[in-house]
Amino acid sequence: MNMLVVIPALFALVLINVPIAVAIGVVAVVGIIVAQGFDSLVNVPLALFTGATSFPLVAIPLFILAGALMNTTGLSKRLINFVSALIGFVRGGLAMVNVGVSMFFAEISGSAVADVAATGSILIPEMKKRRYNANFAAAITSSSASLAIIIPPSLSMILYGAIAETSIIKLFVAGIVPGILGGVLLAGCCYYYAVKYNLPREESFSLSRLGKAFREAFWALLLPVVILGSIFSGFVTATEGAGIAVLAALVIGGCIYREFDLKLLYRAVLDGVVQTAVVMLLVATSAILGVYLTEMQIPQQLARGILDITQNPILVLALLNILLLILGMFLHGAAAIILVVPIVMPLIHQIGVDPIQFGLILTLNLAIGQQTPPVASVLATSCSIAKTDMWQTTRVNLPMIGALFVLLMIVTYMPFMTLGVVEWFYPSAN
Repeated sequence: MNMLVVIPALFALVLINVPIAVAIGVVAVVGIIVAQGFDSLVNVPLALFTGATSFPLVAIPLFILAGALMNTTGLSKRLINFVSALIGFVRGGLAMVNVGVSMFFAEISGSAVADVAATGSILIPEMKKRRYNANFAAAITSSSASLAIIIPPSLSMILYGAIAETSIIKLFVAGIVPGILGGVLLAGCCYYYAVKYNLPREESFSLSRLGKAFREAFWALLLPVVILGSIFSGFVTATEGAGIAVLAALVIGGCIYREFDLKLLYRAVLDGVVQTAVVMLLVATSAILGVYLTEMQIPQQLARGILDITQNPILVLALLNILLLILGMFLHGAAAIILVVPIVMPLIHQIGVDPIQFGLILTLNLAIGQQTPPVASVLATSCSIAKTDMWQTTRVNLPMIGALFVLLMIVTYMPFMTLGVVEWFYPSAN
């Protein structure tokens, strides 16, 4: 089984509704049997165990739990009130509040789905009350939530860093500027819609209201500072930072704000367990696929095939972006990372692209994939909350998708936007 058989076989299994993790495992095991015989299967259990016990991956369930705690202890509500007092006076300000709150929430949960579930359940009904179009409310909530995939601490970056054996902390640092720029671009889309459709302003700016909202949200605003500050300073690893996030959310929500909804927390924890189980099973089966790909030298074959077409890094990155955008339409983020990274990393090294930069390119492609049907996991969650049709919302969402695509092009062809911050933080990296 070579690459021309493995990839179609994998997609065929996915299209008949075989779970992605199972499909990856089946293709890998069959490939190993065909290539090396049944005796080689003794390595499969070891590969499964090794793949699922990577220490950096422990951060994934911990950040998911931290996001759940935020949503069940009143932290999300206070963040929304603060951002509303800060920028809500602008025309269409509630849409911009949506973007701002998503960026704050992303700094704690690292999950776009958790982001849209937490903020959308509050903001989408409020936007509809203030005569915002329901499709627009769902679209901006979904697109802004996808910033969580590049704003640290991103769960996708943790997964990519673990598989590509790249510094997760440097990936976090590289995502700072693109994350902020993405928020600015989406805010620009909000203003365009606000002017075009004469969307309402919220309450006029009040310094006293802002001061009150800041005091109430102070501890919630301190949470990302504690998490990211401890990670970026080198005091803790990304995984240990995830543990700090859980502890800080418990202390702030339970002891300082004294709000704790056990029923909501129970449901959120269950959802987190399911998400974590899916990711870990994907990681485990992908380790078997990695063994097969390595033995058959499929990544090297792909690299040679593309380099036979062109050795121009600009064109190679363009081809990879096309591939990733297509995969993002059909695969969930974790599955796409697990499938793509082992195959393309030799090519990335050969054309001289920094793995940190490619990590941002990959995650941004997946952020766009979260907005493009038929899978569009984040958009589907947002549409479910807003009770809108996914395809109608997608048409409204096109300008926001365009903004994310512009950001992708900037990150792809202006590497200093990502690597410059990394070099500033870690000058010894050179």
